[in-house]
Amino acid sequence: MRILLAGDTHIPDRAERIHPSIKKQLEYKSPFDYLLFTGDLTSREVIDWLNKLSGRVLIVRGNMDYLPLPRNHIVDIDAWKTGLIHGDGIHPRGDTMGLTRVSIELGVDILVSGHTHSPFIKTGVKRNILLLNPGSLTGVWGGGGGSFKPSYIILETEGFDLHIELHVLEGGSLVIEKYMAKWSDMSWNITRMEEQ
Repeated sequence: MRILLAGDTHIPDRAERIHPSIKKQLEYKSPFDYLLFTGDLTSREVIDWLNKLSGRVLIVRGNMDYLPLPRNHIVDIDAWKTGLIHGDGIHPRGDTMGLTRVSIELGVDILVSGHTHSPFIKTGVKRNILLLNPGSLTGVWGGGGGSFKPSYIILETEGFDLHIELHVLEGGSLVIEKYMAKWSDMSWNITRMEEQ
């Protein structure tokens, strides 16, 4: 399965549009089996575009969204129960302990969150939960700063292993960081593979 993780577009309040090279790349790679969106899209037009990328789009409400969206989703992706939240209830933003607590409350193996505007791939406190954050698809500023670089994650499942690609727009070019997340001995082991 191929899953697109994205979020925090803030269109039109902080960004006018998604960068054309990202838009072109995602449309070329579509359709995705799932698209998990971490919220703060802030306009319905973004939802219309997301629905063109996948037949299974799950979106949660961010703290800047005023659309009737749920606060979380739980979905089975192959062997993994996966949770989706925005992350605005976590202090400080992206805190591993807070995200681990939410993962346990939701009963998930993988938790996808946003709100930080900076991507990350890490494990929970005891390494039995995988924490993924795609950053901001438009690279806009957030209340806690952010990377200021547009980014998203493509996740591919292979049995109990996950291939993770973090795509970051730097200087007009997409840089891809590749990771392998392997499940063994009741914990996740993340290895950085290569950069393109």
